[in-house]
Amino acid sequence: MRERVDRIADPWGDRTPYGPGEPWPVRVDAFLEPGLDADRVERWVRTASLLHSNGDAMDIAVHDGRIVGVRGRAGDRVNRGRLGPKDLFGWQANRSADRLTRPLVRRGGRLVETDWDTAMSAVVERSRHLLGERGPGSIAFYTSGQLFLEEYYTLAVIARAGIGTNHLDGNTRLCTATAAEALKETFGCDGQPASYTDVDHCDTLALFGHNMAETQPVLWMRVLDRLEGAGPPRLLCVDPRPTPVARRADVHLAPRAGTNVALLNGLLHEVIRTDRVDRDFIERHTVGFDELAERVAGCTPDWAARICDVPARRIEQAAELLGGAERLLSTVLQGVYQSHQATAAACQVNNLQLIRGMLGRPGCGVLQMNGQPTAQNTRECGADGDLPGFRNWENDRHVADLARVWNVEPSRIPHYAPPTPAMQIFRYAEQGSVRLLWIAGTNPAVSLPELHRIRDILARESLFTVVQDLFLTETAQLADVVLPAATWGEKTGTFTNADRTVHLSEQAVHPPGEARPDLDVFLDYARRMDFRDQDGRPLVHWHDAESAFRAWQECSRGRPCDYTGLGYAKLRGASGIQWPCTDEAPDGTERLYPDGPAWATPDTCETYGRDLVTGASVSETEYRALNPDGKAVLKAAEYLPPHEDTSDEHPLQLTTGRTLYHFHTRTKTGRTPQLDAAAPDVWVELSAAEARARHLGEGDLVEVRTPRGSVRGRLRVTGIRDGMVFLPFHYGYWDTPAGHRPGEDGGRAANETTITDWDPASKQPLFKTAAARIALVARADGDHAPAPTTTASAPADPASVPPTTGGPDALATQTAEAPEGDER
Repeated sequence: MRERVDRIADPWGDRTPYGPGEPWPVRVDAFLEPGLDADRVERWVRTASLLHSNGDAMDIAVHDGRIVGVRGRAGDRVNRGRLGPKDLFGWQANRSADRLTRPLVRRGGRLVETDWDTAMSAVVERSRHLLGERGPGSIAFYTSGQLFLEEYYTLAVIARAGIGTNHLDGNTRLCTATAAEALKETFGCDGQPASYTDVDHCDTLALFGHNMAETQPVLWMRVLDRLEGAGPPRLLCVDPRPTPVARRADVHLAPRAGTNVALLNGLLHEVIRTDRVDRDFIERHTVGFDELAERVAGCTPDWAARICDVPARRIEQAAELLGGAERLLSTVLQGVYQSHQATAAACQVNNLQLIRGMLGRPGCGVLQMNGQPTAQNTRECGADGDLPGFRNWENDRHVADLARVWNVEPSRIPHYAPPTPAMQIFRYAEQGSVRLLWIAGTNPAVSLPELHRIRDILARESLFTVVQDLFLTETAQLADVVLPAATWGEKTGTFTNADRTVHLSEQAVHPPGEARPDLDVFLDYARRMDFRDQDGRPLVHWHDAESAFRAWQECSRGRPCDYTGLGYAKLRGASGIQWPCTDEAPDGTERLYPDGPAWATPDTCETYGRDLVTGASVSETEYRALNPDGKAVLKAAEYLPPHEDTSDEHPLQLTTGRTLYHFHTRTKTGRTPQLDAAAPDVWVELSAAEARARHLGEGDLVEVRTPRGSVRGRLRVTGIRDGMVFLPFHYGYWDTPAGHRPGEDGGRAANETTITDWDPASKQPLFKTAAARIALVARADGDHAPAPTTTASAPADPASVPPTTGGPDALATQTAEAPEGDER
């Protein structure tokens, strides 16, 4: 069966139902440039998705040296051929007319074109000057969650052992730092215990702050197909907005922002009170149960209901659902990670899973999800606040082992303090100790909180800023040197998704103009800086993507994220292999910890842990006393009120988030016609009751203001919980006359309003806990909010707003069988 479907109006496509334990049926999705038939495609080139974290395998269609479309790969374990809207249409951004094609340098206050040698010489000259005058701590790197593994690893070697700086972090600090920290706190080490295939087996699925339908649409297709098949799983959704997940949930809890720990403690209380715990599993595989039980003993549903503003009976129903599960799968994302007490809340989800004994077998596990396609690689490779290979910076043996791999003295690798998180790097730049900041593949002038402050930092005369990107972003407009980068489809490398599945992405076409792969830029910098190991040989001794991957394999050998059984040839044969992949597990590892945690002993763990309130490090001595045998740690947490609460002046809670059709700051999706048309501008969401109380209606132009700044947008009245206002965070200024800052019509970027605050353990900024007020600017006069009707932004009164459609240009094919030539 082959049909064409408007994948803007119907983002998840048709259903292919299946039952528990059955394989997920194939459905191959494809989209080609209008007017081009599949038989005119000259080559299909392997890759996987770039605009989310799911890792959907696909093939790029090439015709006449151009990317002309994509199709899903039928035999891949992640997507079985399916693609989401951003997969199907997002490739068109590669061909945008405003791609950067030559380097830029700032002269006389303006960015002007130059050649690569001049641009790189400027960066190298400033680097050498600062190393000589101020030392390694004057140089910092802030990278992305969208580069390739080979690029992160190369950058980590350059930063840690070449420069010798502790200041290397990624924008993954904004989305998955809490995922990593929660896994480390509980299991001693990063790495997702569960697998996407657990959706095929679970009888209960609990989603905590995870709008899967919009952030991982293909994974939601998998869930939808289970829901339509025999023996569907029961769903628990915790989210303050009426997401597509919430609409399908058996139990939906919509708590006040910042109260996740109170809610989770209430659920833990009920599961323990009703004795729905696996005491044998707890005894064999965990420590800390007695403290946990004592901590939540008074956290009754009535207590939690008062704090969370959720009915106590609904909390009891959720606990009954969790307690009655025989195969429980839990997932967590930004509704937890970007909110108050982020790590503490994420750890309580782990605790629920563990006291139920639901780990390491089909349908049982936890997915502390990622938000970007290669967020996992930043963590593995040491480009996101960790040492490569999940090594412990406080363990001298781990540092010495890394020094052996790099053939340098251990003292050359900075480990006198934790690697510096992103918010602290920008603080050091503000204070003047960081004098060179190299930003690769990210746009902090839109994505970081309290944007007026970030713009001021980036514009400082004392800070030399290098930006490596595809477009002249809001951040690039403030840079001293801009380096044009190649992107997905224009370079080769590997990337690893949220459930540890590794894909190879091959170069399909040449990058435009003089744009270069990020790896080539880093290799050129290392060569010009002449970094050497202790024997005088080049520190960075690889020369292309495949040799960089081989270097990474050696760094990963014997570590939790062991890649030694992988290789480009193997990845070209199979489609998606999960690490660890070794000689002992040549086909990869579907799920971790079938016999309990494997990397939690004091000698092997990635961290000794942190205090969840203060963020202070737990000492090695304390950890040895707590967990000598390397079990999972049931880390209890007390609920504490948010730092910024509502008041008479700011009576609403502000939360920010994503929409299905855009990714991050729209540098790619905003240049994709179908995606941009589905959500062309910022909007504001408010409940019907709150709108009536303020005499506001659909389409009114309103201003949302916090103590830090304001945003103007048209109002969408939705089913969001009362007392809350929502802003999508994607919108900046690159496509406005203002360029990189608010214009005369007011702010457009949600982060004009967000607070400079972060979780004490994960150091992740809190984008979902702020106080705001809303005011009318102008009546609608027939206008509607530019918000999709297919998502959590659906109007409370569907008849009041035209439905979101993509029209003829958004018609993609769906095929129930694999197309000819598609490798299974």
